[in-house]
Amino acid sequence: MKKLTILLVSVMMIVLAGCSLEPPGWAKPDSAGSNGQKKIGLSVSTLNNPFFVSLKDGVVAEAKKQGIQVIVVDAQNDSAKQTNDVDDLIQQGVDALLINPADSAAISTAVQSANSVGIPVITLDRSADKGDVAALVASDNVKGGQMAAEYFVEHLGEGAKVIELEGVPGASATRERGKGFHEIADQKLNVVAKQSADFDRSKGLNVMENLLQGNPDVQAVFAHNDEMALGAIEAIQSSGKDIPVIGFDGNDDAIKSIKDGKLTATVAQQPVLIGQLAVQAALDVLGGKQVEKSIPAELKLVTKENANN
Repeated sequence: MKKLTILLVSVMMIVLAGCSLEPPGWAKPDSAGSNGQKKIGLSVSTLNNPFFVSLKDGVVAEAKKQGIQVIVVDAQNDSAKQTNDVDDLIQQGVDALLINPADSAAISTAVQSANSVGIPVITLDRSADKGDVAALVASDNVKGGQMAAEYFVEHLGEGAKVIELEGVPGASATRERGKGFHEIADQKLNVVAKQSADFDRSKGLNVMENLLQGNPDVQAVFAHNDEMALGAIEAIQSSGKDIPVIGFDGNDDAIKSIKDGKLTATVAQQPVLIGQLAVQAALDVLGGKQVEKSIPAELKLVTKENANN
C-alpha cells in the first residue's frame, strides 16, 4: 500500500509538471510584447526634418490610439545605418515594420530580410526598389511635381527659365517629383540648371548661391522639399533678387514663410495622415485583411491666398 501511494504521488507530480501550471497573471513573452500587445518598428530617414517629425508623430499617435507599442529609430539620412536599424528591429521581434527609406535601392536588403522571417513591411512617403512591400503610403509625388510646373507656366508664361533643386539621389520621392515636374517643364519651361541638395536646408542655401552665379537671369526655382526651398530663399534674398520659389511638403516653416511673403508656394502633403494610414495598414495586414499596394494621401498647393485655410 505504501509503495502504491508513493507511485501515485510520483505520477501526479509528473502530470503537474507536464501541464506547466503558471502563477496567476503570468504571460509568456512573445514577439507581440507584454500581455499580447502588438509591437511595430518605425525607421525614419531623418528626424532632422520637420516633415518626418510630423510623420513620426502621426504614427505614434495612431499607435497609442490602437494600443500598439512603437519603437522609433532615426537613420540620420544614412542608408547603411538604416539597414542596421531595421535588422535590430527584426531582432527585437516586431510584428510589423514601417519604413521611410533614406534610399529606395539601399533599403531593399532590409525589406528582403523582413520578408524572410515573415514580418510585413509598410513604406511611408518613399518606396523600396526591391522586396515585398505590403503597401506604400504616400502622396502622389508625380502629380505634385506637375502642380509646381503648371504654376510657373500659368504665372510666368511658357519658356520661363527655372532652376530645380533635387532631393537625395536614389530616393523615390526625388525621382517621382522630378519626373512629374519635367513632364510639364520639358515642354513648356526652360530648366537652365538642376542639382541635388539632399533635401537639406543648408545645402539648399549653398547650392542655390552657386547656381545663381552661373544663372543670373533665372526666373523661378522648384525645390523637391521645403527645407531646400527655404535655403534657396535665403540665398536669393542675400543676392538682392526677387525670384519665386516653390517647395514641397507643407511644413510649418514653409507655411509661415508663405504668409510672410517670402516663399511663393509649397505642394503640401499631410505627413501626420501618412503616419496614421501606415499604422492602420499594418494592423489590417496583421489581421489578415487585403490592403491596397498604394495608399494615397491628398496634396494641396498652398499659396499666400489660401495659406490660412
